[in-house]
Amino acid sequence: MKAVGPPRLILASEFYPPDESTTATYLGAIAHSIALDMKVVVLSGTPGSARQAEDDPKAPDVIEILNRRPPKHALGRRLIANMALAMRMFWAVYRRARSNDVVMSVTSPFTLPYAITLAARLRQANTALLIYDLYPEALEAAGLARRTSLVARTFRVANAWLFRSLDVIFVIGRDVPPLLLRYPRVNAEKIHFVPNWTLLPIGFREPDDENRFRKAHSSQFIVGLCGNLGFTHAPRTVFEAARLLRNEQNIHFVLSGWGIGWSELRSLQESEKLENVTLLDPVPEDQLVDFLAAADVWLIPYRHKVAGVSIPSRLYNFLAVGRAVIVATEPHSEVALAVTEEGIGWIVPPEDPLQLAQAVRNAAADRATTHERSRRAATAALKYTEEASTGAYRKILRSLCSRHAQ
Repeated sequence: MKAVGPPRLILASEFYPPDESTTATYLGAIAHSIALDMKVVVLSGTPGSARQAEDDPKAPDVIEILNRRPPKHALGRRLIANMALAMRMFWAVYRRARSNDVVMSVTSPFTLPYAITLAARLRQANTALLIYDLYPEALEAAGLARRTSLVARTFRVANAWLFRSLDVIFVIGRDVPPLLLRYPRVNAEKIHFVPNWTLLPIGFREPDDENRFRKAHSSQFIVGLCGNLGFTHAPRTVFEAARLLRNEQNIHFVLSGWGIGWSELRSLQESEKLENVTLLDPVPEDQLVDFLAAADVWLIPYRHKVAGVSIPSRLYNFLAVGRAVIVATEPHSEVALAVTEEGIGWIVPPEDPLQLAQAVRNAAADRATTHERSRRAATAALKYTEEASTGAYRKILRSLCSRHAQ
């Protein structure tokens, strides 16, 4: 197909501002940054996104694609809605893409990248994919599918074509490429690691007993757990560690978040009523910095075999407020690599309450070391900025367009 005009980026995503999810926030920033180099057209599944773009003269062009979002518990209806969105996005890309364009999609919903990449290939356009969720590995890690199941095998056949067809694959963790390279004819040179970034102001906050989230436990060492706990997390491990530490009067657990894991935590606490555990409702966004600064150390509890599957985004906000972390994960996961390289916390095996409890006990016993690691965390956060990450996206896509023009 003959190219007409300068290259453009066509970004297809279900989530885009004004949607308040972190995915939408990151993609909005990426699109705005790339718009400094080339025209950007966003195909958005978020209602109101086109209207919001009209009010910003510097915003990319946004075209809304009809999208219905059934409740999360309505799995059958959600699957149908995701397939319908993929079909509409396919047609939108096929109508608009030119041979010198870059067509980029994300892995949410899981149906999207296959449809978008196929449409782009039919139009002979360049293709890019940003991987947030990797299937079927995520399903297998969550225990929702066996490796030998029909679902897993179907995903792998589709992925073999998808990853081979892409010109650029963006990953947000260094633990993802080994999973991608298992597929035949996937070239390592097309895989680019670009981490997410913190969404909070960066700066070390001294522990303050006047902090409203800390006042009730001002003399104790506060261990925090927050955010969405999905299928890749192990909340029971945290609760069992708290049970092991229930007689340590100087340690208290403050837990706040949402997701399926929190239902499990509430049930456990209703049954056990541990005095060293406080469960809070999700904290509003405008109180998040104070809440994160209230703890002395934060926990990130993963299940077995989720390296390369689970997004490490919450780590960056802990770094931004200057807090050390204790992570239960495999040592080759992205979050473990970052913690080890920067010296900002402790790594323990996943789903091991005994070792998690011991790490908490050690952190509480040596507050000077915990304090020092927290200071290092705030320094490390300076590496994970919007400018650094969006600049990397710009550089890689400029290079792709230059290669295509030659």
